[in-house]
Amino acid sequence: MIGVLVSGSGSNLQAIINAIESGRIDARIAVVISDRAGAYALERARKHGIKALCISRNGRDRAALNTALLQALEEAGVNLVVLAGFLSILDERVVSRYKNAIMNIHPALIPSFCGPGYYGERVHEAALRYGVKVSGATVHFVDEGTDTGPVILQECVPVLHDDDAHTLAARVLKVEHRLLPEAVRLFVEDRIRVEGRRVILMQEENGR
Repeated sequence: MIGVLVSGSGSNLQAIINAIESGRIDARIAVVISDRAGAYALERARKHGIKALCISRNGRDRAALNTALLQALEEAGVNLVVLAGFLSILDERVVSRYKNAIMNIHPALIPSFCGPGYYGERVHEAALRYGVKVSGATVHFVDEGTDTGPVILQECVPVLHDDDAHTLAARVLKVEHRLLPEAVRLFVEDRIRVEGRRVILMQEENGR
């Protein structure tokens, strides 16, 4: 069972839904949770018959928010948590409960342009300011830090001379839509092994 945490429009959520409905991922999304009541991702979930909850940050401190999130995930029987544009910080209780079973998508090649304050178009603005020739997307497991967990998948995206944050973000997002469902598929098929900071993808190890 998959639980997806979102804060915005949920295009990465939609990519996972599409992969499940096409048969590419043999799993079910048990619940979609947003920390923002107006997130369009909740509407996407409802359109596909998926339970959608808002656990708002309003009136809750970080501890209370995480308590509510953990309760909702456990009640839904979730064994994989996917952060698809989720802007609240998970605390050590959630991370410990779902060790190596929480994955996040980040719009850069970690360890570049990541960590506290790097989210959304801020990531792409930083990449452009630095003048890098490639950026990309990373799917990683979540640990107690910010964007510091083991890397599962990465893919490069060229940075063009006339890019701005918006055009670069759009090109990276296309990669995100491919990379995140693939990481979910590998997890569901039990093809991921974590050895320290190294993630072993079993189909590569077995030559398949």
